[in-house]
Amino acid sequence: MTVATTDSAQQFIEAYEAAERDFAGPSWLAPLRKAAIARFGELGLPTTRHEEWRFTNLSPLARATFAAAPAADVSLADIREFLVDERWPRLVCVNGRYDARLSLTKDLPAGVSLRGLAERLRENAPGLEGQLAQHADTRGQAFTALNTAMFSDGASLRVGRNVALETPILLLFVATAAAEPTVTHPRVLLVGEQSANFTVIERYVSLGASTYFTNAVTEIVAGPNAVIDHYKSQRESEQAFHIAAQRLQLDRDSRVSSHSLSIGGRLVRNNVHAMLAGAGADANLNGLFVTRGDQHVDNHLRVEHVSPRCASWEFYKGILDGRSSGVFTGRIFVHKQAQKTDAKQSNDNLLLSTEAQIDTKPQLEIFADDVRCTHGATIGQVDHDAIFYLRSRGVPADAARSMLIYAFAGESLGQIKVEPLRDQFQKLLLERLPHGKMLAAGSPLFYGADFARHVKALDRRREST
Repeated sequence: MTVATTDSAQQFIEAYEAAERDFAGPSWLAPLRKAAIARFGELGLPTTRHEEWRFTNLSPLARATFAAAPAADVSLADIREFLVDERWPRLVCVNGRYDARLSLTKDLPAGVSLRGLAERLRENAPGLEGQLAQHADTRGQAFTALNTAMFSDGASLRVGRNVALETPILLLFVATAAAEPTVTHPRVLLVGEQSANFTVIERYVSLGASTYFTNAVTEIVAGPNAVIDHYKSQRESEQAFHIAAQRLQLDRDSRVSSHSLSIGGRLVRNNVHAMLAGAGADANLNGLFVTRGDQHVDNHLRVEHVSPRCASWEFYKGILDGRSSGVFTGRIFVHKQAQKTDAKQSNDNLLLSTEAQIDTKPQLEIFADDVRCTHGATIGQVDHDAIFYLRSRGVPADAARSMLIYAFAGESLGQIKVEPLRDQFQKLLLERLPHGKMLAAGSPLFYGADFARHVKALDRRREST
């Protein structure tokens, strides 16, 4: 198959043509792949001339040459620190391939299916057609089109009608170090049928410092009255490229919370698109990104209110240090028929150095007349008055600064309902802060009764001003 393409996309087109005959799957998937690669060829890699990519320069990715990631032998000991709880059900992919040895997919309740995606495709399992590659945007998003054409494995989770899972399910995607740049295209499909209730943790990690490209797509489908909590964390090599798309499809009266944490990566782009298609649906998008050095993280959110009486809340925070940069673009789109919409959007950013940079663009597009919508963004530095106050009470300068940074992130971390996961995220943040170990250990310097009184006094002082 020959596809017309731009120069920047050529290596990926050639990779598709070389692998096309080896793709496993049912007959209905092949036309979707061909249409997707054709569309990718038309779009090419985005540049800063594209409005939605104006602040994210993909030149470093376009210049690199990527080979398919090889199979790798990884042990349980290698990934133990990323498991949250070893007893929880999990599905592990290493370099884009499902690893049955490291996974725990047995002994799940009736009505729950957790499988490697390649296995389900070989079997043409019921429920895939009509859901897989039906929601994520392949027409307007080049990398989603590339993933749709190229994915070979990933994770598939289906939770049946009226099934409630007490234990979270972990999806772990592990990248290993390689001598040359590599690429993977992991695909995730999460389906909650009517009145299903479950929690999923989707994690991307690396076992070495190397250059690679993760191009991931996650489709989350919530049936009527379903409740889904989704946590995505990205803690990859700081030489890695990570571009991901999440598509949330919400039916009537469903509730989906999607939490994002980005710490690793050289260049990161998270495209999140929530479609509130059924009346009474509720979407909560919470995010925290922490950068340093030359890292760049771009969060691009779109929430569409299609039906009446739906609610959405976007709350993203950024902490940027060094020469790092970040982008937040949030768009709330309210269709004409989506009366009684309640939508809120907030982006707060903390710059820790004079060279760090953030570009933020909250947007509202409203075509209904009976709505309640708000949006806003802030950019600031650590409060010098607060640091002075803490230092006057004997707190070292670095420790005072760390406390205030930690407090800034605390509101976002507090949205995480899974306590062991929240503890891990807090630890990751503390590791980046001076005196973070003292904070983590609960030093009396930070947690004593005397300090608590000082914090309350500081709060009162802020309120009075």
